[in-house]
Amino acid sequence: MGLTPPDPAKAADVAEFTVLLNELRIWAGGPSYRALAKKAGSMLRPPETVSQSTLAEMFQPRRRRLNQDLVVAITRALGLAEPDVARWRAACIRVHAAAKSGGPVGVLRQLPAHLASFTGRDAELAQLRNAIAAHDANAAPTVVISAIEGMGGVGKTQLAVRVAHLLVQEGRYADLQLFVNLRGFDAEHSPADPAEVLDTFLRALGVPAQQIPAGQNERATMFRDRIHGRHAIVVLDNAADEDQIRPLIPASPTCLVLVTSRRSLIGLEHADLHLLDVFTAAEGISLLRRVAGADRVDAEPAAAAAIVEACGRLPLAVALAASRLRSRPAWTLAHLETRLRAGGTAALGQAQHGPRAAFDLSVQGLDPPEKRLFSILGLHPGPDFSAHTAAALAEISVAEAASMLERLLDEHLLEQRVADRFEFHDLLRAYAAERARDDMPGDEHDNALRQLMTWYMLTMDAAGRTMKPGRSLPEYRGAAPRLAALDFGSPAAATAWCERESANLVAVTDHAAARNTAVLGWRLPLTVSTFLGVSANWREWERLHLRGLDCAQQVGDTAAQMKLLSGLGISAERLGDLAAAESYLEQALELARQLGEQRTEASVLSNLVAIYSRSGRAELGLAAADRAVDIGRGLGDVHVERSAMQNSSSCLLMLKRPADARDRLLEAVELYRAPGDEISLGLVMGNIGFTHIALGEYEEAERAYRRYLELGRSSNDLHGQAEALCGIASVRKATGKMPEARSLYEEALVICDQMGGAEAVRLRERLATPDLTHASDDELS
Repeated sequence: MGLTPPDPAKAADVAEFTVLLNELRIWAGGPSYRALAKKAGSMLRPPETVSQSTLAEMFQPRRRRLNQDLVVAITRALGLAEPDVARWRAACIRVHAAAKSGGPVGVLRQLPAHLASFTGRDAELAQLRNAIAAHDANAAPTVVISAIEGMGGVGKTQLAVRVAHLLVQEGRYADLQLFVNLRGFDAEHSPADPAEVLDTFLRALGVPAQQIPAGQNERATMFRDRIHGRHAIVVLDNAADEDQIRPLIPASPTCLVLVTSRRSLIGLEHADLHLLDVFTAAEGISLLRRVAGADRVDAEPAAAAAIVEACGRLPLAVALAASRLRSRPAWTLAHLETRLRAGGTAALGQAQHGPRAAFDLSVQGLDPPEKRLFSILGLHPGPDFSAHTAAALAEISVAEAASMLERLLDEHLLEQRVADRFEFHDLLRAYAAERARDDMPGDEHDNALRQLMTWYMLTMDAAGRTMKPGRSLPEYRGAAPRLAALDFGSPAAATAWCERESANLVAVTDHAAARNTAVLGWRLPLTVSTFLGVSANWREWERLHLRGLDCAQQVGDTAAQMKLLSGLGISAERLGDLAAAESYLEQALELARQLGEQRTEASVLSNLVAIYSRSGRAELGLAAADRAVDIGRGLGDVHVERSAMQNSSSCLLMLKRPADARDRLLEAVELYRAPGDEISLGLVMGNIGFTHIALGEYEEAERAYRRYLELGRSSNDLHGQAEALCGIASVRKATGKMPEARSLYEEALVICDQMGGAEAVRLRERLATPDLTHASDDELS
């Protein structure tokens, strides 16, 4: 070994801490990961088997979090004395806390790429940047808001994104950049709900779904708190009006908000307004030169100027015309001008001449399959699409869809803000939908949408079964779509797909319900609810279930009504309305008994147990749980059986029967034989730990909480990790080990600070109690 080990105090963040941990391993002679895993595992309390891969991951600088217990064990295994081990442990806690204050884990770089074809707008760029600089110079105590107004297709979004990128490249507003399309003027979609936008922003800022408030005002308050003091850009694109924008505006003067809208935003307080007009003739020709080639355009200056004027100098139309030239190298500019003039100047939007002729010309140059895909995509109910969703809608292969989407992107008929996902400019969406209605038979529309909705439903079914293995839905007996549903290899892959498709899943479900599509209208809400439950989006769950219930009632499907009423009981309970929850569940229970649906009866009874327990009716809850357990055993359904057992433990504790509660939970654990449901199993282990403490069985309690902690880490369940650490701390406190208890509470507090919410407040209050304060001060000094 060298004379001195590396100093962990030098680490400013988790990545630097991990680099120093690697240096410590080298200082200790570079033991193999296999040998170090074996030795470190023996030093955990209690000893555990640590795999080689788990230990090797601890030395990867890309990690965002570290297992603190394993860090301590590693430092001991590498030969450090206890005072040095304590310094490494304290540094580990510090860098995790610093990670929180420096920015939570999330998608914090959301700006779309700015187009290489961006041209002109020098005066507008200068005006915007001067207004921002003047705000900085005056040190104004309010957020910077710049609103860019102008007609559709005039280039507002590109200008806002360009300004944002330039500022970030200069090192300004570099902490985070948030972007959202508010769909204020989309003919095919309603404007984005500010509450849903806030939900997306808060998730990007690292707030767990369970911690996001239900109400818009509460979400707006949390958003302002989370972004306060950060050097951030928030781009609110395509806003409908001031009311849509206000909840999304931070309060911190360190933030910049860029808003684009076709409507005047004169009522937006403290905003600098910038009106964006169409291109000058020179700017239009510059874009033609950039896209179609300078030599070619310079050879026919008169035709170039005429093309720009035929497009109404609207940037979107000029870009389409230029793209047509680029893809037709044999055309002269004069030929393009003639075709534009022959196409007429029917206005679309507010342009003086309108881009319709440019749109027509661009689509006419496509091959027939590409034309059909362009038109049929205008029917898509969601805001964007992948190659898979395009293939499902058009009944073609994914490879064919991917190739054609790239072609449409090259022709400027589609936009791409995120890799592998495509969307329309709203003018082009309206145009595509119009072509679909004019050129395609109505039954072809209906079949395409049925294919898409069914594909989404079956793929969401597969995702739901992967995320929640015990989940049950009625078997779908309808015709399968031509495109096979996706399959998912892990819960993480299924969740990631749902996150990417969340807006489309909701839009497709709404579309089916609005058209009262017999089976899909009620089945899609049930299918999508798996993801909505995992992401704790109970308001959307409730809304879609109500729409589905209306469909089921209209078609007279009693079994569907039973399922939807049961789901409404779950969302009402999660939203705190116990009376509504009980009413929904009792209606579902009555229908289940009428239909002889025993599994649903047991599931509803199990959910009623939680209602009875929370409302102080423990005896009634225990009776319901016992009935559900009996049904589950009779059916051989371990999911129903274990769920009822878990829920009944709270009733037993309320009835002062902790030993019975413990035994029932231990029995429930034995039913968790299949992997893949770590979060649910972790909750059971936490409850077991609690009952052991109530019985004074402290060693057993710590083992249960340690298992809870392990499951929380393997599933990335931060809430579970914090609860498990607090449970272990409670054991240490109960056995008089106050310094150890305080240290564990502090570790839990780091995690709670990352999550936000009331847990961090409660932990700070607990840490301030005299017993913990006095003991830990003496021990840690």
